[in-house]
Amino acid sequence: MTPAEEFEELRPLLFSIAYRILSSVSEAEDAVQETWLRYAAAPAPPRSARAFLSAVVTRISIDVLRSARHRREQYVGPWFPEPLLTDPYEDPERSAELADSLSMAALLLLERLSPLERAVFVLREVFGFGFPEVASAVGRSEAACRQLAVRARRHMEAGRPRFEADRGEREELAERFFEAFREGDVDGLRGLLAADVHLIGDGGGKAPQWSKGILGARNVARVLAAFLPPFVRIGGVAEPQEVNGRPGAVLRDRDGKVLNAWTLDILDGRIQTIRTVLNPDKLRHVGPVADPWAVAREVNRARRSAP
Repeated sequence: MTPAEEFEELRPLLFSIAYRILSSVSEAEDAVQETWLRYAAAPAPPRSARAFLSAVVTRISIDVLRSARHRREQYVGPWFPEPLLTDPYEDPERSAELADSLSMAALLLLERLSPLERAVFVLREVFGFGFPEVASAVGRSEAACRQLAVRARRHMEAGRPRFEADRGEREELAERFFEAFREGDVDGLRGLLAADVHLIGDGGGKAPQWSKGILGARNVARVLAAFLPPFVRIGGVAEPQEVNGRPGAVLRDRDGKVLNAWTLDILDGRIQTIRTVLNPDKLRHVGPVADPWAVAREVNRARRSAP
């Protein structure tokens, strides 16, 4: 197998590592490309391409994350990860860890960790690397990596919900939610929402957003039911789709351009959190992006003209 073939075989793993460290599709893709350049420039083939490439992409991702953290602190409004529709890496033996680590909620918990803690957690807990490989990747001793892993696990476990719905329950509840959403059924929506449900959007100052969020089943149901019928009248579509391994949807304008991406957090048989990513910069990898301000104006006009 040539170096290029080895790299392509490992590309899904490298992207998945980088995405979980960076929470950004574009930055993860750049990190993988830089990893290839370093691999191609290596004077001799490494003993293990997997170990070498995983270490390189991890180090690059740590460096990128350190510089990105300051930008995220200056971000306008809530900051969410770039939505990922499909994880290219599959491992049946670690499918549960891979799926759990991909959710918006888990990625936001990872944001609380230091870059080193995050990298160690991703390599060890998500992908199952041994501590010798983890230590080599992050440039720390095995003992230090064990301590980092313990701290990271403690932070992650403290923030996880106690009772999360299983996959079948999530999908069934999401199907009912989007059906009520399409119908503008306020009562139907309200019955699926937790009493303290939170609807919140990431527009980054580049799209209309619920920057402070909307709280409570009654308020959220009214907002959603008021938005959807005029959105449908102007040709908009809510396309149910798995987003970051959880039920969600991609909303598109009449031309099929991407307006935003939604994810649903489901807990105790109810929808607990609805996150929407509206920042066009975070949606370009999904497809051509709509003008969110123009769509908002059309929705408002359609609402005012409704009988």
